[in-house]
Amino acid sequence: MKLYHSPTSPFARKVRVLIREKGALAQVTEETAAAMSDPQSLIAANPLGKVPALALKDGTSFFDSPLICEYLDATLDGPALFPAAGAERWRALRFQALADGIMDAAVSLVFETNRPEAERSEMWTARWRRAVARSLDLLEQEVSLLDAPLDIGGIATGAALGYLDFRHAAMNWQTQAPELAGWWRDMAKRPSFAETAPPA
Repeated sequence: MKLYHSPTSPFARKVRVLIREKGALAQVTEETAAAMSDPQSLIAANPLGKVPALALKDGTSFFDSPLICEYLDATLDGPALFPAAGAERWRALRFQALADGIMDAAVSLVFETNRPEAERSEMWTARWRRAVARSLDLLEQEVSLLDAPLDIGGIATGAALGYLDFRHAAMNWQTQAPELAGWWRDMAKRPSFAETAPPA
């Protein structure tokens, strides 16, 4: 299998962390793809032209990080990172959905900032910032639930917080969510996160 990714994409980082937590680097090769340039190899794996994209040996491809992560968790050896059923599964999927939403808003803010100033939308910028702030408040309230054995919820949350550190340091989110910041400091030390940190 081949994973197309960008070292700065939080969604790709989520997948790359999962691969490492599964101990599956020998089964999944990683190839950097500059998505904005529409490279043919990426387009062949994902007509949406986005990373991450996973290409299988039989020509099948998967795109969108939740689908890729669940497929890899189901087919690779190693610890199960998607709880099988019940309350633990819904807790993990809920955290993944919240973290993915933070990443969506945070990436949108980056794209908006890169537009010519006259074309930027103050309304959308403010809306995305409010979405991130509210989500951080919820994570701060529920941070104790992230202390369970690592699963997709914790992986996605770590990828989201790492992206805020990387692209939105001025938000100073750690002040707003000090307990969550402490959780992330510990999580960031795991080899899977340390090895996938975006370039300085």
